[in-house]
Amino acid sequence: MKGRMIVLDQYEGREAAALLEDGRLIDLLIDSDAPRPGAIYRAIADKPVKGQGGMFMQTPDGSAFLRQIKGLAPGQALLVQVTGYAEEGKALPVTERLLFKSRYAIVTPDAPGLNISRKIRDEEMRDLLLGIAHEVMGGSDMGLILRSSCEGAEAGEIAEDIAAMHDLAVAVMGDAEGGAEALTEGDGPHALAWRDWTDEAQIETDEGGFEAHGVLDAIDDLSAAVVRLSGGASMYVEPTRAFVAVDVNTGADTSLAAGTKANIAAARDLPRQLRLRGLGGQVILDLAPMPKKDRPGFESALRKALREDGIDTVMAGFTPLGNYELQRKRARLPLSEVLRGSAQ
Repeated sequence: MKGRMIVLDQYEGREAAALLEDGRLIDLLIDSDAPRPGAIYRAIADKPVKGQGGMFMQTPDGSAFLRQIKGLAPGQALLVQVTGYAEEGKALPVTERLLFKSRYAIVTPDAPGLNISRKIRDEEMRDLLLGIAHEVMGGSDMGLILRSSCEGAEAGEIAEDIAAMHDLAVAVMGDAEGGAEALTEGDGPHALAWRDWTDEAQIETDEGGFEAHGVLDAIDDLSAAVVRLSGGASMYVEPTRAFVAVDVNTGADTSLAAGTKANIAAARDLPRQLRLRGLGGQVILDLAPMPKKDRPGFESALRKALREDGIDTVMAGFTPLGNYELQRKRARLPLSEVLRGSAQ
């Protein structure tokens, strides 16, 4: 099928969503039992971590870790928000800077001011959005960011979205006293798809959509380490306990440019593969041999692909041995863990 499609379905009894472009799987969300990023807790300060400037916090879902604390004493209650998934055996990563995010609006209780995405450049549209923001937010001391998805949306839908997020923020911020408690659970796959996949797309909600549109086959493919690239090249994406290893191979191509072509093909597809597989942390690429003069082209292709990816990734650069290193936020659970949990 040509064009973009969002498929909302269930996978092994869990809520799931898939984004397809021209029949190719671009993104995949499957719910799990782990606390969702975006969930907000009233947490209780437990014990500080000397030398790290952090504090372990007690939540109903286990221990959490808060960085860069100031003036927080053990036993004190504090509102915190989950920022990602915890590695096995480690505490949940949380922040005290809460965000209330929806399709059109982000309410920021700790950062006052009304802001509009810089991607919206039409001045009339910006003036309209600013008027809506002032009308809905009124004299609130909370901040607001209007997302680029506002462009082309109905004014009434934007206003309702702002009001819903502001009301939720007011309710949560007013519930800061008491014992450890979950105040919001974070968005599930269907809500995340509505919130973040905002480009025009066909929506498929019929039961069995994953099977009908090839998503199940794509998930099976993700269980294998090998990824086929253009020109007969391939790469192997294999997580270890310490890092994610990526090995790029030229295949049957024996031309002088084979290594450069394979590496650039890998750079263009790597962010998608990491996103679909839920992999983060340290990523080490064992690239195919290529001249040093071709390295800037490889980095340019990788930088462009990462910019479109949306998950925070630091390009650390080449090592003395010619490998390339990335440091990527653990924004998702590894797909292997999600699928293992679904099968239980």
